Amino acid sequence: MKITLTRVAVVLLLLGAGAAVWFWYGARSASGETKYRLGKVERGPIQAVVVASGTLNAVTTVQVGSQISGQVKEIFADFNTAVKKDQIIARIDPATFELSVNRARADLDAANSAVAVARSALAAQQAELGRVRVQLADAQRDLERKKTLVEKNYLSPAELDRARTLYDATREQQKAGEAQIQVNVSQVASAQAAVKQRQALLQQAQVDLERTVIRAPVDGTVILRNIDAGQTVAASLQAPVLFTIAKDLRDMQVEAAIDEADVGRLRVGQAAAFTVDAFPRRNFAGEIRQVRKSPQTVQNVVSYVVVISAANPDLSLLPGMTANVRVVVDRRDSVLKVANAALRFRASGSAEAKPAAEAAPAQQAGGAAVQQFRQRLLDELKPDGSQKAKLDDIFDDARRKMAKVRDLANEGERRKQVERIRAESGTRIAEILSPEQRAAYERLLGELGGRGSAASTGRIWIQDESGQPRAVEVRTGLSDGTSTELVSGPLNEGDGVILGVAEKPGEKKAGGPTGPRLF
Repeated sequence: MKITLTRVAVVLLLLGAGAAVWFWYGARSASGETKYRLGKVERGPIQAVVVASGTLNAVTTVQVGSQISGQVKEIFADFNTAVKKDQIIARIDPATFELSVNRARADLDAANSAVAVARSALAAQQAELGRVRVQLADAQRDLERKKTLVEKNYLSPAELDRARTLYDATREQQKAGEAQIQVNVSQVASAQAAVKQRQALLQQAQVDLERTVIRAPVDGTVILRNIDAGQTVAASLQAPVLFTIAKDLRDMQVEAAIDEADVGRLRVGQAAAFTVDAFPRRNFAGEIRQVRKSPQTVQNVVSYVVVISAANPDLSLLPGMTANVRVVVDRRDSVLKVANAALRFRASGSAEAKPAAEAAPAQQAGGAAVQQFRQRLLDELKPDGSQKAKLDDIFDDARRKMAKVRDLANEGERRKQVERIRAESGTRIAEILSPEQRAAYERLLGELGGRGSAASTGRIWIQDESGQPRAVEVRTGLSDGTSTELVSGPLNEGDGVILGVAEKPGEKKAGGPTGPRLF
């Protein structure tokens, strides 16, 4: 029993000693020197990439519709059917339209008969006019003779009057005949116009009959069929889509939505690469064919459609696939580069360092980060009263937008929204600054490791011989979001740089997004 108690006492003694050592080590670490996470200046390639997603489509997609209404009688094409131009792919019941053609043809025959009748009446009237003209000539000769006989007193004046009356009556009859001929001519023309109308109606009926046969307008592949045999097609104000035909699936394109913050770096002819979920280990190459100037706004996010070519010789790519696009907008093959965390670090106690109690860790990615950047602007740019009021408005608006963005579940969409807010706020800030202030503002952005290929200034902290942090000024260039190019400065390959403060035992690292930040 004594042996057992002795063992228990030894165990308790060891536990107490261990706890004392642990508390002593924690107190020593808390009161000791600050430990830093270190990194090195490296040499290697760096590239700026625009990443987006888009949809694969055929370059030319034709929707085949129907201009007439009726019941679908036969279908000669299905999904994935290869068709040739003018090939019959469906047929609508033609019975009604055949009857319309027959009726229009009968109306045309009746109109032709009416023309023949009108021409016959015209010929009869012309013959009658000829007879009247003969009578008029005879009456004129008789009048002349009786004038001579009356002058010689061989005939009474009454006979002359009767001859003159006959002559006048015959002349008026001739005028009436000529007018009737004009009427008959007009009737013939009217009958001929009626024939043309009937011909047009017949042609229209024949066209409608021909439209009961649905033909392929181009060579291609049927990628969508919206009808079945026996279905009734109703064509009223808009032609119903029966088939969708992709003209050539060997030549496709990606229509990618590029954020407005990135579209300015894209140009027609730039090389692009993309992958699809169906072939995750396969990379497809293309180039930018078009940057469409038509903006698309979805939930206050403005984007532009960029068309990227996609060769598909083996027909492995299918319309509608989601493509993950990468466009390299700039590249450096062998440059000095440093992690962006080194550009964001600020030594404790420096003028730019954030006070320890400024915000809780959970707020580092939101309002506290905005306040930190705002304070730096006030300290280094020294804005006047009007500029300060405008800056307050800009940062208040940015904080409200950031608060909404944090509620988004999709990480990619959240990052995209954050980048848009930063770009928008940065542009608004630059607009209210003087040229001297703008130069200092660009230096601050460079210290934050912002994207871009234009050289800017930045500040990196290193450890001196005594282990204390010391700031060095550098000029930065291209950034890929993780590392930034060092254009000039006192640092060389392999030099150590401070990335941040090492976590103490039991201390949790504040959450929040990483990478180049405006706020």
